Amino acid sequence: MELTYWSIVLLGYIFLNWAHLASAEEEVLMNTKTETSDLKWTIFSHAKPEWEEVSGLDEENNSVRTYQICQTDSSSSHWLRSGFIQRRGASQVYVELRFTMMECSSRSTHHRSCKETFNLYYYQADSNEATATYPPWMENPYTKVDTVAADFLLRKGGERKFNVKTLRLGPLSKRGFYLAFQAQGACMALLSVRVFFKKCPPLVSALSSFPETVPRTLVQEAQGVCVEHAAQQGPRPRPPKLFCGEDGQWVGQPTTSCACLPGFEPTEGHTRCTACPVGQFKSGTEGQCTDCPGFSHAAIRGESVCACRSGYLRAESDTPDTPCTKPPSAPRSISTKINDTTLSLEWNEPLDNGGRTDLGYAVRCSVCRSPKGPCLPCGDSVSYRPEHEGLLGRRVEVWGLLPHTTYTFTIQALNGVSQLSGKDPASDSVNITTSHDVPSLVPVIHKSDSTESSLTLHWSVPAQQHYTILQYQLRYCEKERRSEDQCHYTESNRNQAVLTDLRRATQYEVQVRARTMAGYGSFGPATIFRTLPDGHDSASQFLIPGILIAVGMLLLVTFVLVAAYCIRRHSRIKDPELSDKNSQYLVGQGVKVYIDPFTYEDPNEAVREFAKEIDVSFVKIEEVIGAGEFGEVCRGRLRIPGKKENYVAIKTLKGGYTDKQRRDFLSEASIMGQFQHPNIIHLEGIITASCPVMILTEFMENGALDSFLRLNDSQFTPIQLVGMLRGIASGMKYLAEMSYVHRDLAARNILINSNLVCKVSDFGLSRFLQENSSDPTYTSSLGGKIPIRWTAPEAIAFRKFTSASDVWSYGIVMWEVMSFGERPYWDMSNQDVINAIEQDYRLPPPPDCPTHLHQLMLDCWQKDRSARPRFMDLVSALDKLIRNPASLKIVAQEGAGPSYPLLDQRAPLALSSCASVGEWLRAIKMERYEDSFLQAGFNSVDQLAQITTQDLLHMGVTLAGHQRKILSSVQTMTFRNKSTATVTF
Repeated sequence: MELTYWSIVLLGYIFLNWAHLASAEEEVLMNTKTETSDLKWTIFSHAKPEWEEVSGLDEENNSVRTYQICQTDSSSSHWLRSGFIQRRGASQVYVELRFTMMECSSRSTHHRSCKETFNLYYYQADSNEATATYPPWMENPYTKVDTVAADFLLRKGGERKFNVKTLRLGPLSKRGFYLAFQAQGACMALLSVRVFFKKCPPLVSALSSFPETVPRTLVQEAQGVCVEHAAQQGPRPRPPKLFCGEDGQWVGQPTTSCACLPGFEPTEGHTRCTACPVGQFKSGTEGQCTDCPGFSHAAIRGESVCACRSGYLRAESDTPDTPCTKPPSAPRSISTKINDTTLSLEWNEPLDNGGRTDLGYAVRCSVCRSPKGPCLPCGDSVSYRPEHEGLLGRRVEVWGLLPHTTYTFTIQALNGVSQLSGKDPASDSVNITTSHDVPSLVPVIHKSDSTESSLTLHWSVPAQQHYTILQYQLRYCEKERRSEDQCHYTESNRNQAVLTDLRRATQYEVQVRARTMAGYGSFGPATIFRTLPDGHDSASQFLIPGILIAVGMLLLVTFVLVAAYCIRRHSRIKDPELSDKNSQYLVGQGVKVYIDPFTYEDPNEAVREFAKEIDVSFVKIEEVIGAGEFGEVCRGRLRIPGKKENYVAIKTLKGGYTDKQRRDFLSEASIMGQFQHPNIIHLEGIITASCPVMILTEFMENGALDSFLRLNDSQFTPIQLVGMLRGIASGMKYLAEMSYVHRDLAARNILINSNLVCKVSDFGLSRFLQENSSDPTYTSSLGGKIPIRWTAPEAIAFRKFTSASDVWSYGIVMWEVMSFGERPYWDMSNQDVINAIEQDYRLPPPPDCPTHLHQLMLDCWQKDRSARPRFMDLVSALDKLIRNPASLKIVAQEGAGPSYPLLDQRAPLALSSCASVGEWLRAIKMERYEDSFLQAGFNSVDQLAQITTQDLLHMGVTLAGHQRKILSSVQTMTFRNKSTATVTF
């Protein structure tokens, strides 16, 4: 009775206020409201099935099919499964449910297990394979979507409303799916089920057209095309891209390089490219159409260049937006000034320069030898200063005119379009006649003598008629370098001359001309002469200089020997105590051995013995450059009287120090003062007589090696890096020979100067190594921290330090240098590093590391310290590599058969973990190129997968190391993304 009553109530108000939600962006896969025949969905229950298919009418009196249930027994589940629904390529679909739900308290057979909810499931399949028993009626293999609760409940006498719920299913991967409804104690009616998916409609934006797109993920990338009369720009154009959201809405703005072609401009909100109207043009892809420039026109629509009007031209170098121009008019008012055979010409500008600023001039010369004969070009018989073509000024001098001869000079005005006009340039001419008193040519020159650097010449005096020769001028030029700039001039009052300061075994062209009261005549024909090569001068001219040089060298050697003897004798007499002290640390044949300053009863004595006290007035502090353990580190100048001023690094001891802190601070000076080597930091001296107490060392311009390499990542060649490593090894070889253990060898404790010379520094953790011990090790009594990543395993485990443990640390330094300052063992914890070393794991080769260098590192990391190479062996090995640079081209490969297993490098970065291109570049320490990537159009990390070496070159990434680092990161990230692209639910 209850079921019949509530069936009438539910069906009576099924179709009130039916909301229409369909839109053009939705594609419906199933809609029970449009079905006219029975749905015949599958019903299942372990007890009596209670889902019932019922017919009804909607608000338009159309017949619709619904399902209802009102359970009397809520102890069992009642299932209702739809037919097979094909997904049509959608990966996310939506289910819109319209239903009514009876309030439990309003039911006559109210039970505590009555429910006001139901469950929605789905099951994927590639075909319509479901049966009455398959798949099993359980939550698995079905996928639960949600437990659906009603917003409005029906009660007796209450408001009658139905519920609308929209749920999302996905991701879907098979061809179709089934919907399943599970009721457990509910009294409800399922009025309609609509299954649909959303898609983005076609769109035109930013001159790009995008097709209708079905989102298959949270955001789906859509590829578009440029609109008509538009094209992609850039050296490597990429199709336009836009993202379609899962809600069927386009997300953000298009990524596109589409621009209207020349002759077209964007209109209608950048959705179309329209041809420029008549009288306008657009030469490029940017901007709008503009009016034609002066003296040009566009007769049709869509012009990219306006044609010049008749009589006007445009030069090849002119841009399309410049006005058309024409050739200039003729020069005006030519004035002449003649000095017998030398002519000076000047003129005024043309009245019309043609509308251009590139005005120039040319001079043409014709000679008329007889009144009735033709005038011929002058050719090379005359010379011009500065030139006869390409003149920017309005003055020229003409030399070498013949006496008593008539010439015609034509001045032409030219500009950038003169050659395009097809007409002779506008010009003006002037006639001149030279004097008859100019001297004749000197036709022949003779050589009297020659040496390696000189020529002695003479010539015949020209036949004198009615003038007197006052002087001769010679012009001589190297034949192989024949140009006016390379020629030299000299004068002679007689018909002979000596040319000096010449090049040996070289040919010279020599010309002579004469000068009279009327001026210079023309140069005669050139004659070629040659200076002598080596060994052709007589030996006598070298004899006297040779004797003088030999005597001078003898005197110099004698002076040096006497001075050295006097200085040595004076120093021995002056400081016998120092001589005795030196004997304490000279062992055997002059081998110097390090003395631990802490073995002195009074540590100040060690300071006085090994460090030189400097007057504080000699030091000028300029700026603070850092901070040390005891105080500030500064840069300053040291000027000791009688010596050259130089820069120094100054370590200061901060105020309020204890006696122990002062001793520890100065102990480093006591250590450094014992070393003299080009690859060990040099101690200049100390200041203890005033406050603050200071230690002065040589100044290293480039600072610590690790930060310097990081700052100059990939900017050094392998041979340069090996040179740095060789310097460090040489310094450590010197320390080992002095029986000195450093204990803290790391790139941060290596300083580098402006010449890329590396020097070992920071001797704060070092101690003396006793040589008379059967086990030559020193066990530290310090309980402090030690640098785990750089320290040998025996030193970590037993606090035993030897030169062999320094060799281990040197191997880590080699790895730091070849990786340009990378942190050893990356982000591993200290305990993980210790565990890895104990399990015989070793660092892999840095990128592009030569095989021989990585093998040297592995040799330094031998577990048995006696099997490690000595520093002298390392110096020898590096010298061989330097002498054979080809060996550095063999690059180490991981897994190429090393003697130890290699650690994996840090986990590769995933593109999906980077929110932006800038974040990715900062992660691989290439942030200097962020602006270049953005300007080149790489705005999202997804675009990086297509990048090439050519793209990097266009962006200014020219260093090969940086190119490899970027491309390797992209390749690694792309592979990792592909391997994790499949997600299982």
